[in-house]
Amino acid sequence: MFRIALNFVFKILKGRPLKLDADITSKDLIYIFFSNIPSLLRGLIFYRKLISIGSKCNIYKVKFGKGVTVGNNVTMNGIGKHSIVLGDNVSIYSHCVLKVSGTYTLLGESIIIGCGVGIGDFSHIGGAGGISIGDGTIIGPYFSAHPENHIFNNLDVPIKEQGLTRRGISIGKDCWIGAKVTILDGASIGNGCIIAAGAVVRGEFPDNSIIAGVPAKVIRRRGN
Repeated sequence: MFRIALNFVFKILKGRPLKLDADITSKDLIYIFFSNIPSLLRGLIFYRKLISIGSKCNIYKVKFGKGVTVGNNVTMNGIGKHSIVLGDNVSIYSHCVLKVSGTYTLLGESIIIGCGVGIGDFSHIGGAGGISIGDGTIIGPYFSAHPENHIFNNLDVPIKEQGLTRRGISIGKDCWIGAKVTILDGASIGNGCIIAAGAVVRGEFPDNSIIAGVPAKVIRRRGN
């Protein structure tokens, strides 16, 4: 009975049925349901949406799609030329930081996250040069993306005073990005790519590439 009720609530929030492991007990379901009530209430009260917002979050200038889930201790700051946009059914796990601008002396562009994207705990995403993440992409914990670079050519001037370059980052749809991956400015990752844990990624990669290493390179293609 409780399983049916929980499935009904989930379908309202996410727009799709809840798929549960058959071994989850009724006691487990009761815990899951009641432990999520405070987060749902925060979404309704503060954002007037059916979204779930964890405790101790700092959120400003974010456009939410339907059914978004945000974990605990998440910072999202959309101050910039444009804001942070989260598509429907995005999941941002605990302790993530999403900031469009690294400094207010030179505003950043935007952070655009497509529908159904999941971003693991302790990830950091900057939006200085702009970043977009395509629908359905899943990202492991401790991921970071840095769409800007420091200029460092002049040995007589401190690096922090030499300015920045910003090309932006593009990540395609239906990608799987492992834990502790770092993506650098100018990277363009095609649809359906897989990036191995710990890779440091820059440059352009075609659709369905399997990418690994430091610096990252294509080790093979999916389907081959």
